[in-house]
Amino acid sequence: MPLFDEISYAGHNEDKVRQYQAMREGQTCHILSLNFIRDDEKILWDAVEDFVKRSTISAASSVRGAYIFDLLTIDIHKEIKTFKHSEFTTVIINAASKLSPGQARMVKYSSSYALIHKTIAEDWGKITFKTAVNVFKDKPDYLDLLIKQLLKDFVFPYNPVILLLNDLSQNPIFDLQNATQQLRLKKVMSDLIPNSIEFIPEVYIQDKHGARELFS
Repeated sequence: MPLFDEISYAGHNEDKVRQYQAMREGQTCHILSLNFIRDDEKILWDAVEDFVKRSTISAASSVRGAYIFDLLTIDIHKEIKTFKHSEFTTVIINAASKLSPGQARMVKYSSSYALIHKTIAEDWGKITFKTAVNVFKDKPDYLDLLIKQLLKDFVFPYNPVILLLNDLSQNPIFDLQNATQQLRLKKVMSDLIPNSIEFIPEVYIQDKHGARELFS
């Protein structure tokens, strides 16, 4: 991934796409990030999501104020084996205790990254858990359809656009040996380069094999 001078989180939309605004070499950049998983592996995500949610519920009894805990990403295959509920609860409590109303803080535990935001001060504690994961129900051949859907509003961007696809699947969807998938992806790339476009969207995919640039 490129390096950024600064980056701010803008939340996620109804399609579960997380949006960020960043600065890179003096240029504003729009970042779209989507966590997704194969349909037949969703049960694994549900289990890890429950682990994290239980930790936020436990932490709420030891904090004062109302908070929003937004889980950004987590390695579900690692945490299904190593997750420690009490440790994560303690990390959340420590992060929350340092916040004043209106402030937010990054929370890092093991493979998980989250943002915790304190909304109001109260004598009681409440933590609202949020996360967003898209379930990929198509055949791997049609990964291009997901990319086209996410970039449909950025065909002629006024500023650079980066799309990061974060595949949480144990069996990654992106496959260099899948000839049909690769041909369809190449067509997406060619369609994104008309003569009139100023900025070509950058597309990256991340899975258990690491991060790769699909095109830019």
